[in-house]
Amino acid sequence: MEPDIVTRNEDEQEGENGLSLRWSARLSLTTRILVVNVLAIALLAGGLFYLNNYRDRLTEERLAQARMQLTIVADALSAGDADYKNALILKFADHLGARLRVYAPDGTKTVDSFALAKPTYRFVDPETEPWRKDAARLLDQTIENFVLSAPVPSYSEPSRDIARQWPELLAVGNASRAVSSVSLAPDRTPVIVAGKSLPDGTGAILLTANARDITRIVRAERTSVLIVILFAATVSILLSLFLARTIVRPIRKLARAAVRVRMGRSDEIAIPRMPNRRDEIGQLSRALSDMSAALRDRINATEAFAADVSHEIKNPLASLRSALEGLERVADPDLQKQLLDVANDDVRRIDRLINDISDASRVDAELARAKFEPIDIGKMLEQLLAAREQRASNLGVHIAFARPAKDVAKVMGDGGRLERVFSNLLDNAVSFSPKGGLVEILATPDGDEIVIHVADQGPGVRPEQREQVFQRFHSDRPEGEAFGKHSGLGLAIAKTIVEGHQGTIQILDRPGSQSGACFEVRLPKALG
Repeated sequence: MEPDIVTRNEDEQEGENGLSLRWSARLSLTTRILVVNVLAIALLAGGLFYLNNYRDRLTEERLAQARMQLTIVADALSAGDADYKNALILKFADHLGARLRVYAPDGTKTVDSFALAKPTYRFVDPETEPWRKDAARLLDQTIENFVLSAPVPSYSEPSRDIARQWPELLAVGNASRAVSSVSLAPDRTPVIVAGKSLPDGTGAILLTANARDITRIVRAERTSVLIVILFAATVSILLSLFLARTIVRPIRKLARAAVRVRMGRSDEIAIPRMPNRRDEIGQLSRALSDMSAALRDRINATEAFAADVSHEIKNPLASLRSALEGLERVADPDLQKQLLDVANDDVRRIDRLINDISDASRVDAELARAKFEPIDIGKMLEQLLAAREQRASNLGVHIAFARPAKDVAKVMGDGGRLERVFSNLLDNAVSFSPKGGLVEILATPDGDEIVIHVADQGPGVRPEQREQVFQRFHSDRPEGEAFGKHSGLGLAIAKTIVEGHQGTIQILDRPGSQSGACFEVRLPKALG
């Protein structure tokens, strides 16, 4: 499987402004969730304004119906005597739930259904109604004002009930068509008024009706919509709070833990991993936990590394200072030359230490920025061995390399860093091998990994020391080799690079009874 480190940084592709929310930067995440969900409910509440149009259509239909009914009544009254007309008016008024009035040509009222029988409707006094009706009227008026509905005049009976006091009858004149209008009763229910001249020219007829059913229908529908809106809003708010609880609270918990980690260095402070969550919050918590642990390990390693560096540099510095102080007191030229040689060796040792320390300190940072590419291990090792032959770096030790077939041993990595790993391993193997000895290199695929063995014929490494040799500044050199020629960082650098490539490195026993050490490096095979 290809190592995770080869994945490109998505932030480089999206940019820092890709997820900016300038308009809501000051709002908390909980508020944003609530606003988004409540906004959907607000759109649903737009149905209340649609009901206002629905009421207007009902009113228009009722006005058209009143004109048609009045035409029928006028035609029916064109025949028969006065008693027949009165009976007919009472029957129509009772059937239509309206008030019918007939006016003579001079405008005086001759017939009134309310005078002939019990009134078919009565206007309601708003002062006598319960508060629910007041709230309903207030809601009606608020919606009408919001949608900028045309104002509707209030209904009032004329002071003198004569024909010319009614605008509908004045508009009719001698025309055959009926004229209707709507106004509002004291309780803001529609009042339908329609007027028409009688066909025989004997006057005019007026119809008035309190269409309370229109208001009742609209308010019933509005109540249903309000119930749905309130129910949806309640559910939406509860779900929003639940969503905010499952998102915001864990994020706040992670933020507080991150602040504690930043403010303190105690190893007991840790980011909660939330193992029961399998969503993005759980992934974030585990990523932050791993990141904080890695940072803590890096900080601890840096502190330990700094302490080791100061300790390692003190030795050659103390030796150099001793040699320089001796030069001031020694007059013998031979002793002075020996002291100068010691000082030169110490300076070279310090220079080598500084170079190796610099390489070791840069390894992690450079691996983090590295762009991994497919590397043919066989080809790379072949080029490395050729370069060592040209530089005479093998010191009389023979190196045998079983070259794998082309593209068989491919890994994803940084070629320069991997070459440093095997160069360090070969330097180590050559330094421990006897003159004329043999170092064997083998690179073979093993499942999803490429295995590389570097085996020498030296004294080998005891099992209890196989972990220590990869520690920084650990140096256990062969007998007879001059002290200070190795910094003890080569194998530590190799281990860091291998682990940075998601691989492993370890020391194995050579097969059979052969002496020497066998370093095994395992790296993930490149996909494809």
